[in-house]
Amino acid sequence: MSRATGRPAVLRPLHAEWTKLRTLHSTWWLLAATAVLTVAVGAAAAASVGAGVCASAAGCREDTVKLSLTGVWTGQATALVLGALSMGAEYGTGTIRTTLAAVPHRAVLLASKAAVLAGATTAAGAVAVAASLAVGRLILPGDVFTQESGYPLPSPTDGPTLRAATGSVLCLALVALLGLGLAALFRDSAGGITAGLALLYVVPLLAGLLGDPDWKERLERWAPMPAGLAVRSTTDLSRLPIGPWPGLGVLAAYTLGILLVATAAFRTRDA
Repeated sequence: MSRATGRPAVLRPLHAEWTKLRTLHSTWWLLAATAVLTVAVGAAAAASVGAGVCASAAGCREDTVKLSLTGVWTGQATALVLGALSMGAEYGTGTIRTTLAAVPHRAVLLASKAAVLAGATTAAGAVAVAASLAVGRLILPGDVFTQESGYPLPSPTDGPTLRAATGSVLCLALVALLGLGLAALFRDSAGGITAGLALLYVVPLLAGLLGDPDWKERLERWAPMPAGLAVRSTTDLSRLPIGPWPGLGVLAAYTLGILLVATAAFRTRDA
């Protein structure tokens, strides 16, 4: 234990990284933006489906939980930016050398950054997802999606809803870690953000443009965003290109792979 800090040595890198993350001006704005975007887009999606769109609940066949969690699709963009800035900002200001002097074990440093970032994003994601489901409970019933018509209100006590909610929070945290890994690999926030946004949004766009349905399905199954977002689904799971947990596993594999490559590169170069 350090006499200067009264804190076990293993916790000092975590404390240092938490101090840096919470004092980064953009952190709180990006965490708030993640929550607000997730809730706002989910509310807009829920409000857009009503009697004017669906004559009956049976005819609409809507997954109301997935609809309430539509905003995760946009919230992950700000989570990615936060992850990239948590690493890239030190390269931009040149303070990475000071950090490495204080914590020379680079794998420990990167692991500490990842742990702190994952904790902050998970907390913001939990608030966003819970609020999205609560807003969905208020908006969705209307004239169509009532309990009488076979659409119970989204509730975390329901197994599929709890899985979708938990998976959506994990999805946001994994995307933030993806941004961290890419920024560490490129040693630049802009490079990490650009590469991350391309992985998340450009690849699915290309899948939509493909004329070959087999290749389209392959991209939807193995690209990080469409696969990861499958975890929001609670109905008609057999129609999905990939199941909810396997899809989240694909996103986790991308994130882990990039973090491992970034760690290897981080340990072999000057800074």
